[in-house]
Amino acid sequence: MLIPGQIISLATFPGVIVHEMAHQFFCRISRVAVFDVCYFRFANPCGYVVHEEPKKVYQHVLISIGPFIINTILGALIAMSAAIPVLRFNSGDFLDFFLIWLGISIAMHAFPSRGDANNIWELIKSNETNWLTKIICFPIVVLIYIGALGSVVWLDLLYGMAVALLIPNLLLKILA
Repeated sequence: MLIPGQIISLATFPGVIVHEMAHQFFCRISRVAVFDVCYFRFANPCGYVVHEEPKKVYQHVLISIGPFIINTILGALIAMSAAIPVLRFNSGDFLDFFLIWLGISIAMHAFPSRGDANNIWELIKSNETNWLTKIICFPIVVLIYIGALGSVVWLDLLYGMAVALLIPNLLLKILA
């Protein structure tokens, strides 16, 4: 039997896949070995990337926030071409609505997980981490926890809709 989180992940599976690909991508550019990847499955978690322990703080941070960067940009770019005719002209065909769904589903999986926040938190608590890094990383951890907890009240969906619909609408108003 599927639980609500799994149903949402199934309905927005492209976002789960892009989320895990973003983790993997930032592992690769950070030169952190990847041992196993699951882009999507019907279990908890719905996807994962198993990698070696990063040796440097910037590697931890990039790998953890990678999905926020990639999913946000990709979700906005995919939805933008479709959102403009729908928002501007109140019209749209199946492809437009499909692209908007795709953009929302990708953007709503932008928030890093609590596991990602826990990884950065462990860095902050370490005596080996300097104070400047701790000061920079602390707000990142807080925002990740807020995003993870906010998913209970559909913050992830609201974020996805804002990225896919609000950003194109604002751009139209600026350019018009």
